[in-house]
Amino acid sequence: MTASQRYDRIAFVASAGTEAQAALAQLVALYGNHDPDDADVVVALGGDGLMLQTLHRHMRTGKPIYGMHRGTVGFLMNEYSTHDLRARLSAARESVIHPLLMRATDVHGGIHIHHAINEVALFRQTYQAARLRILIDEHERMPELIADGILVATPAGSTAYNLSVQGPILPINAALLALTPISAFRPRRWRGALLPNTAYVTIEVLEGEKRPVAAVADHDEVRDVRRVEVLSDKTIAMRMLFDPGHSLEERILREQFGY
Repeated sequence: MTASQRYDRIAFVASAGTEAQAALAQLVALYGNHDPDDADVVVALGGDGLMLQTLHRHMRTGKPIYGMHRGTVGFLMNEYSTHDLRARLSAARESVIHPLLMRATDVHGGIHIHHAINEVALFRQTYQAARLRILIDEHERMPELIADGILVATPAGSTAYNLSVQGPILPINAALLALTPISAFRPRRWRGALLPNTAYVTIEVLEGEKRPVAAVADHDEVRDVRRVEVLSDKTIAMRMLFDPGHSLEERILREQFGY
């Protein structure tokens, strides 16, 4: 949808790179720099890594986030320009995304709760493949998956790690999650599943002592997990702003057609 309000008070954040820091100095000189708590919008200068950090930091505030590419990978970012930024912000289109909530139980019974914007992934920790049992809405769907791991991806994260392991690209507004294996050995031809975003996904680690597994929610890692539960957290809605014609919906469509 189109962002309708004016964005007069801008908070700028930037990665540590030379380009991002130079852009920060330019934009602050032109537009000032408000504290994020008092700002109407947060403008992130860097790459997708900074965008994910910024979304995590402001996850519960409801503040819109607008990124400009001054980093390495910029799929989630708009083009960089210092010209008439407030007009660009007012004309931007808004995409609302919901994070995943991960609840991981480790070998000692410890509970670890983290959010993920892109994906929750499980990985083998040693040379031995992981053995995993998959339940959807508390019903067993796969008694044993032998693989390097598995991930649950949101539509926003479907073009990230999920795509690199041959997972499907999901339209940003699709009410779906992608469940994608990582280098599956058995069943060898299983390519994963598309799940409704209301699904409650449980992954149990079999032979965890012999085949230890780590769980990662974006950048938060838990080692030696025994059970990981994942669901879409509808209580949190994050607002991302994109220039007209360059919305996240449009970018994901372009990825599906290879350009």
